[in-house]
Amino acid sequence: MELFIGVSGINAFDNPGPGVGVAKSLKEDKELKAKIVGLAYDAMEPGAYMDWVVDKAFILPYPSSGYEAFINRLYYVKETFGLDFVFPNLDAELPLLIKYQEELGRAGIKTFLPTAEQFKLRGKDRLEEVAAKIGFDSPRSLVITSYDELYKAVEKLGLPLMVKGVFYKAYKANTLPEAVSHYNKIVAEWGYPVILQQVVYGDEMNVVGAGDGEGNSLGVVGIKKLWITELGKIWTGVTVKNEKMLQGAEKFISELGWKGPFELECIVDTKENKVYLIEINPRFPAWSYFSTGVGVNIAANIVRKAFGMPIREFKDYEAGKLYVRFTDDLITDMERFQKLLVRGES
Repeated sequence: MELFIGVSGINAFDNPGPGVGVAKSLKEDKELKAKIVGLAYDAMEPGAYMDWVVDKAFILPYPSSGYEAFINRLYYVKETFGLDFVFPNLDAELPLLIKYQEELGRAGIKTFLPTAEQFKLRGKDRLEEVAAKIGFDSPRSLVITSYDELYKAVEKLGLPLMVKGVFYKAYKANTLPEAVSHYNKIVAEWGYPVILQQVVYGDEMNVVGAGDGEGNSLGVVGIKKLWITELGKIWTGVTVKNEKMLQGAEKFISELGWKGPFELECIVDTKENKVYLIEINPRFPAWSYFSTGVGVNIAANIVRKAFGMPIREFKDYEAGKLYVRFTDDLITDMERFQKLLVRGES
């Protein structure tokens, strides 16, 4: 069976998307016979030119442009090239695709996404609730909507603390003026509420995984960050097997019935044996190919499950494997760029 799989998030800048890693993972499962359809939002996205990974690229309208433009573009891709499955890798796409996944399914375009209720759990105002369900700790947090609540929260939590938007942005404040400045910045960009969160200390560890929507795991891998960019993105990491963190990820799948990929960002205090849940991402992280590289091809298992193919069981992976991201150079014809700009496909 040859599958035409649309993969978004194929940007690979200083803030890389997960798409290239997902596409590489799908290509490595030879039984899928995957034709990768790169779904880009800008003609400058490098993945659109990586023809050893992406078989054909299309420009999509931004999800904010509305339902009709976005969905109709997917129908066009299916009719003119082929599109059996959409693998979204950007937060902004998920609400629209979750809402209209049944309609897409009727048109022959499968998805494998969390429910609308599950998607809401990624809000930072739900961290304590989720952490308690999966056996994790969570930093003490307060949700605020005014300067008065801000001052009171700083007094209660103490400094330093984290100032966060419900879904996006996080800044560390060492002083009250810094907290006020970060608060104003988040409100101006994302609105209310704002979350003030206690700073916890330990090792930065993340876990990537996926659930089948029925309480079963499609693969889980844990890593420790060794070197990050100024934007907080992993540049170097190592596989780890922190049992409490991995057990919590399995509970996330079984207790919540999670469907699709996810990443749990954690701070692990090994001395106190505490795992603090810091953030939930309802999609693959940029480093997700690391799991495939150590023998746990989670992306391929998602597609296998969606099409009723046998799931590959990954019982274990090796700790101590090193992940190193690097940049490279690609030379191509200007004509390809012009085609993407003018025709929206290449």
